[in-house]
Amino acid sequence: MKARVYSQIVNDLPIRILVGHKGIGKSALFQVAIAEGEEKGILSILIRPDDIIGIADNEASFLKLIREWKKGITNIIASKALASLGINRKGMLKGLSNCGGKFVDFLQATLKADSHADLSEAKRLIINEFLSEGRIKIYLDDLDRGWQGTTHDVKKLSALLNAVRDLASDSRGASFRISLRSDVYFLVRTSDESTDKIEGSVIWYSWSNHEILAMLVKRIQEHLGNNYETEALLPMSQLTLAGHLSPIIERTFNGRGNWSNIPTYRMLISLIRKRPRDIVKLCTLAARQAKSDSKTVIETSSFESVFEEYSQGRLQDTVNEYRTELPDVERLLLGMKPSKQERNKGMGYIYTTAELLAKIGNIQQSGDFKFHGGVTADSKSLANFLYKINFVTARKDIGSFIERKYFEENRYLSHKFVDFGYAWEVHPAFRWALQPDSLSDIFSSLKASAD
Repeated sequence: MKARVYSQIVNDLPIRILVGHKGIGKSALFQVAIAEGEEKGILSILIRPDDIIGIADNEASFLKLIREWKKGITNIIASKALASLGINRKGMLKGLSNCGGKFVDFLQATLKADSHADLSEAKRLIINEFLSEGRIKIYLDDLDRGWQGTTHDVKKLSALLNAVRDLASDSRGASFRISLRSDVYFLVRTSDESTDKIEGSVIWYSWSNHEILAMLVKRIQEHLGNNYETEALLPMSQLTLAGHLSPIIERTFNGRGNWSNIPTYRMLISLIRKRPRDIVKLCTLAARQAKSDSKTVIETSSFESVFEEYSQGRLQDTVNEYRTELPDVERLLLGMKPSKQERNKGMGYIYTTAELLAKIGNIQQSGDFKFHGGVTADSKSLANFLYKINFVTARKDIGSFIERKYFEENRYLSHKFVDFGYAWEVHPAFRWALQPDSLSDIFSSLKASAD
């Protein structure tokens, strides 16, 4: 299923940087764009981390880093372009160093001089299109693999972004698409002032709960042999979409507390963090449990049996994703477990602004927290961090449901923790990992999401 940002990825603008949380589907979006581009005869190149190993590793000067990146990326693009077309590259790249970054002109001249008689029709189509229009799409994906958030990592990635900006300017027809995790982009953007020049090229990638529910319906129905077009699913109400899940998932979740006899789809969207990967993992775990219990439909008991495992996985994902920005992030997250006193008072998980800051202050008593670079974090910056990583969400009660607001729905690069009239709550996805010993307290504090 294509998200709203797809049209911004496949256009011909020189640079687009796709930023989103881990598990949001950035790589999948690139793969679809590449496949559909090639069907239209557009020359498309995919660059992964193993393609750029060793480039600019030992260079200290920022300007020299940019120069090394430009040289390295130009070579990779030319080499991969010729290889993808099945053309023997031996001896063809000798003149590349003299092209001055204008690799499109170099490739066009090289391809004009080569015979394409033995190539497939699809490859000849791509060559003819490229010779005519000079269009080439370069996708740099998964660059944050192995990211440690060191000063050198930040400097290298910043130099890469500057190099890409120069290459896009020098080579007409070239379009660069780069995917970055949100925490990686945040570190680079706040560590290097030169990146303000690419801020206008950033696309924030996110899904709504409705889109994720439609995606789940599409996957289940395709498994059953039914083909539903995305355009037909998205206008449906969530209740209608939920009806298409019933061959696999029972309609009503017979839980406890506020989750007693609610539509199962409301339980699902309450436990995901607006990430498609979350709903896939939750349903996969429950399906395995149902199969183990010899059930043909995923029932309430199947979901309840895997809540703790699902929750622990999301907590570990968050620790892995953000420990480069806040090395002691695990201590902060585990410290949000309700204390015995809070549980006795029926508190925990839901806070006013003052209560949340006080809770964080208590956690800080066991030791200071330091962000990347050694900057000591105060309570407000830690609250902002918890909100930014979707561990804490803004919350407002709307009758029997609640409205949740996520940080990326506001200004992601805000440095201040702003009280705008909402309460704050630890996202339900994490609660079983924080409090596996008192599940009744968890159910009593839960309400289903309103959307």
